[in-house]
Amino acid sequence: MIDITDLPRMQSSVAYPKIGDFHSRTFPFIRKLSAALVVAAISVITIQSAQSETVTGSAVIVDGDTIWVGSEEVRVYGIDAPETAQRCQLPKGVWDCSKAAIGALAAMTDGKTVNCVGNERDRYGRLIARCSTDDVPDVGAKLVASGLAWAFVRYSPDYSALEKKPRAMRIGIWQSRTQPPWEYRARRWSTAAQISSEGCPIKGNINAKGEKIYHAPWSRHYAKTVIEPSKGERWFCSEAEARAAGWRAPYR
Repeated sequence: MIDITDLPRMQSSVAYPKIGDFHSRTFPFIRKLSAALVVAAISVITIQSAQSETVTGSAVIVDGDTIWVGSEEVRVYGIDAPETAQRCQLPKGVWDCSKAAIGALAAMTDGKTVNCVGNERDRYGRLIARCSTDDVPDVGAKLVASGLAWAFVRYSPDYSALEKKPRAMRIGIWQSRTQPPWEYRARRWSTAAQISSEGCPIKGNINAKGEKIYHAPWSRHYAKTVIEPSKGERWFCSEAEARAAGWRAPYR
């Protein structure tokens, strides 16, 4: 796509008049029309920003902060849960905090009707939404309050206050100093990119059922997944690229 800002400015011998150059007595409708257009434009922007999407149904869990509701993939708003391959620190040793977060999410959603409402999508096309059930008014808030997810303050400060109690009580992810998932992803990506094909570390696997599933460096089965190009498997440089090619992330 050509960026018009990169094109040279064209010189013209025609001096186009500005609206302000017209005399109000000669064109009295011009100013009224301009004002009306501005009001209309503001109204359209307001309507578009207020629009929201709602998806309702049973949930299929991808990880601690991502679910499928029907045909819609939803990223739970305002939180970041441990990645599936991530382990959290204890005063002595480690524990599977990702499994705990997924288990808590499953306990809230399995067998329930899940309602998710959002007005924004991430770069992968996932709906970013607040999700609830009849029993749980805000799934993301409960995960943070239970010490099983971080408030994702890079994108929203809404749940930051909910971190205070589990942190003070040293429960869940706060039992010892643990690398937050955004730092964990960055480290795993950097390491995998150094040893992967052409610096593209995402593995595009095709399972026994013929399903195309990609594994990012922080996925639980990343290490044991082997790519066989002869079977149509391949490497990807980003999750967006994998999704565009028809691969999906693994479920829990």
